[in-house]
Amino acid sequence: MKKWITVLLVGALAFSTSQLAETVEAASSSVITVLVDGRKVKFQGGDPVMENNRVQVPLRGIGESLGAKVDFSEKTVTYLKGEKSIILTIGSKVATVDGQNVTMDTAAKAVRGRTYVPLRFVSENLGESVSWDQVGNWVWIGEKVVPTLEEVGLKPVSIDPYLKWFKDKEYLLKRPREDITYEKVLIFKEADLPTKFLREIYSVELFTEPTSKAVFLKVRAKTTSTAGNLFYLTNKNDIRFRNHVVGRTINNGDGTKYDFYPIWSLSDKTLDGIIDQKILELSDIEYIGFDGGKQDYIPLMINPWKVN
Repeated sequence: MKKWITVLLVGALAFSTSQLAETVEAASSSVITVLVDGRKVKFQGGDPVMENNRVQVPLRGIGESLGAKVDFSEKTVTYLKGEKSIILTIGSKVATVDGQNVTMDTAAKAVRGRTYVPLRFVSENLGESVSWDQVGNWVWIGEKVVPTLEEVGLKPVSIDPYLKWFKDKEYLLKRPREDITYEKVLIFKEADLPTKFLREIYSVELFTEPTSKAVFLKVRAKTTSTAGNLFYLTNKNDIRFRNHVVGRTINNGDGTKYDFYPIWSLSDKTLDGIIDQKILELSDIEYIGFDGGKQDYIPLMINPWKVN
């Protein structure tokens, strides 16, 4: 169990935590993500955009995600949900809500040939709460909850095809502090985040340290400690265990933290005795495993950066 507690890491960031926070903020994606009841909305034909501090989204995706009937005719967009109704006119700041004219601080408009509507105005007038997540560039609509993978429709499968990776790593097959052996895995994608295991995992991103160019996984989790432990299932049919880089955790001030996990670590040689001493590349990783939790499976995220 020592490997779970003390692991020698190579490639630790060579600057202070405050400098790291500034670098991470500067490198953060400008992509805006919209979540309804904790689940990402997939927009067809265009991504959300920010204009004058207002998020605009494709007209149909948001309405359908909120359970509204959507109609578009010439320059008019209509949303109907129960007894609620919204009528927007492209280019106009005057909308009709439940039969009454309302002046908005922005307007529906055409963006690259697609009709975009003001996200907050439509959502709130369809009866939903809206909050802005500055850390992740996320818009939370409705319940600010994080679903489990089962709640988004994914199902565990037998662990048998994956046992080849766990040779000499049988301790990973045991649920922490319990004499229970995992018999299943649940395969998921980065797009299925956020999700909840032992803690809520919001995102997994890449971070490249500007000076050394060392590559890390940057994991955002809702936690009072850390995002936990990771392990990589590699194309070498072995497992590389990773703890977070000690002392480099960033507290985002909203109940979430960023932890950083190196791709290659000297611990592969000094503690695990792996014969292959070639530096592990990001493309060598098949799955990213997450430790902990009371579920009866091991969560394995498909490496989204693997080049086939």
